Amino acid sequence: MPRPAEETTTVASERPEPFDEAALIAAACRKAGLTKFGDEAFRAPLGVLLASLADAPLNAIGTTVLRASIRRSLVQRLLAEDWFTRHPEIADERIESPLVVIGMMRSGTTLMQRLLSRDPRSYCAYGWEIGEPAPRAGTRWDEPDPRIPDGEARTQQMRDFAPELFAIHPTNALEADEEIVFLADAFLSHIPEASCHVPAYRAWLDDQDFTPAYHYLQRMLQFLQWQKRQRGEHKQRWVLKTPAHVGYLDTLFSVFPDAHVIHMHRSPLETIPSGASLNHTLWRMYADDVDPVEVGGQWIERMAWATRRGLQSRDHLAFAAQRFSDVWYRDAVSDPLMQVERIYHAIGLEFVPEARSAMESWLAADARNEHTAHRYSAAQFGLSDSGIREVFADYITRFVDPYEAD
Repeated sequence: MPRPAEETTTVASERPEPFDEAALIAAACRKAGLTKFGDEAFRAPLGVLLASLADAPLNAIGTTVLRASIRRSLVQRLLAEDWFTRHPEIADERIESPLVVIGMMRSGTTLMQRLLSRDPRSYCAYGWEIGEPAPRAGTRWDEPDPRIPDGEARTQQMRDFAPELFAIHPTNALEADEEIVFLADAFLSHIPEASCHVPAYRAWLDDQDFTPAYHYLQRMLQFLQWQKRQRGEHKQRWVLKTPAHVGYLDTLFSVFPDAHVIHMHRSPLETIPSGASLNHTLWRMYADDVDPVEVGGQWIERMAWATRRGLQSRDHLAFAAQRFSDVWYRDAVSDPLMQVERIYHAIGLEFVPEARSAMESWLAADARNEHTAHRYSAAQFGLSDSGIREVFADYITRFVDPYEAD
């Protein structure tokens, strides 16, 4: 029987907004069957992000997907905290001397991470682990992990329903993936602004200390490393990769003091329009009215901000000369194993035959994969070569011009 009009109105008015913090926390607790988040430093950034998302011009899909993404982050935090509580030895795991690949988006960071991760002496976070870092209840370490087929299904779903996005940034559940998701799970990351128009959150981030997010990243690497050891994997170091680390090098080294950074370089004339195209694709998935010029303007501004901070960090870090390996995109593409050899020489690691063979096999398999062409132009996003050159003049003078002059 239909409700009276007054009753229907009252029920509708009591329905929580999609980005209501209390409702999302409650939903996550119900989903996980848990209530303890541990360190609650994430609460403040979560509140700012939710307020900004509530004002964002999202369509129904965007609202649903981004709300689900936040709930997923909260659920994974609850599950991880439960594992740490039941297995306090996880906190004793040491993340030693990681290799960290950084650089502007579209500069070859994925190629380099996936290549280095083929070394049998190195750990990496696979796509299926990034998507669901907490093991399922009843997991047996000597059996195939049930998260793997679900991770593969998510990859196929992306390929089927977002082919344009997959063509720009293909993901693979069984390949090394970037750990920026763990920063996003701390609600301190640039993923939201790459996905939609959230100016308030975007501006707020500029002045934030990302140390809590990097401590959470370290904690999640401990969690993954502990799981790998339960499966019998005992390796030497992690291979990490996130382009956004460029803007947070001081914080990165404060949490991982023995890290070695591999800085990938490519002309901003190539990387900036490509990154803008990726962001534009994401925005159009989540909103109906997207201005590509707005996307391009926000992207070049963010990358200029990150690059400026990265150069400043490299200038004042006393150990920078010994802790950075600079790799050019074209060199990485034309002779990737030579670049690996350079990196290993810098860190005093022998390039053993087993590692070389594994990397050669990966390169051969990757060459057989279909790679859809990614088509775009700077003008689509209100950008120009002269404008990009002006914004990145310091970076181009320092890293691009000397290379192109050779």
